[in-house]
Amino acid sequence: MKKFTLLVVAALFSSIPVVQAGEIGHFAPGVLNIRDFAMPAPGVYGVIYNYGYMTDQLNDPDGNEIDAVTIQPGPGPGATIDVDVDVDVYALAPTLIWVSNHRFLGAQYGAYVSPSFNNTSIGASLSTQTGSGRDAEGSQFAVGDLFFQPLWLGWARTNWDFATGYGFYAPIGKYDTETFTLPVIGPRTVEATDNIGLGFWTHQLQGAAAWYPWADKRMSVATALTYEIHGEKEDFDLTPGQNLTLNWGVSQYLPLKKDQTLLLEVGPTGYSSWQVTEDSGSDAANPTAEDQVHAIGVQVGVTHVPWNTALNFHYFNELAAEDRFQGESIGLNLAVKF
Repeated sequence: MKKFTLLVVAALFSSIPVVQAGEIGHFAPGVLNIRDFAMPAPGVYGVIYNYGYMTDQLNDPDGNEIDAVTIQPGPGPGATIDVDVDVDVYALAPTLIWVSNHRFLGAQYGAYVSPSFNNTSIGASLSTQTGSGRDAEGSQFAVGDLFFQPLWLGWARTNWDFATGYGFYAPIGKYDTETFTLPVIGPRTVEATDNIGLGFWTHQLQGAAAWYPWADKRMSVATALTYEIHGEKEDFDLTPGQNLTLNWGVSQYLPLKKDQTLLLEVGPTGYSSWQVTEDSGSDAANPTAEDQVHAIGVQVGVTHVPWNTALNFHYFNELAAEDRFQGESIGLNLAVKF
């Protein structure tokens, strides 16, 4: 039975959605490189982030894979219908970074802006899958939500870097809803299957630290905490719960040439993300369920010092997830200092 049929059946009998997963945040923890959370030297930088996320698994609030749902409108055994998940996300995020020579509160000041262009997004795909029981349409490529960080402060020491910042996601990405008029139930509003944006604002607070065992910073042991506060979702009485994400990684530079003009960068990396408050509003699918996901990965890159250019590849495998997708991601990022 097709998933669209499942939507009609569920609505006709006032049943629950296919699964009761809620919203997830804007911040994608598998996008940035290990050293990207620390503030670079003063100057203007351009970064092209290429991000891909693939999954065929959707987990319930207990972390178990959902492969079927039972619709039971009345007495009797009901009907069991397979849930088939196949989500492929691609995002392109050209980012412009500016770091000033001036200091504020003893720190260097910087800012950056990062528009995005996607075929879909993880959050939009999750909302479509769980809210209406239909697949996201992945053939399009359009504007996603915009991230702007107007406040970024960095404190550099011989063996340490510290950074903190505030930014926000503006819901300018492609977003719409669809309303079906069904017998008995009447109108039912769901998200459009071709959504890319999430339909809500997000305020983001971030703090990061990096430790360098050697003063030349050939090795970095880095970590960052990202906290998201979400606004109300457009066309729904729903405010997603707040999210906390931990990124970590170890980056080691190895010279590929004796003059150290070409460097290999390698290291393990990973992330964990938790929803720390409940979804609220009458449209919250399952407000007591709070999502989380945990991943481990590796990063490999090459830096050409004379050109101030770095190319990095990373891979993440999500080991566990609750109330959301569990998949894997890849990234290929190019950075240059102008």
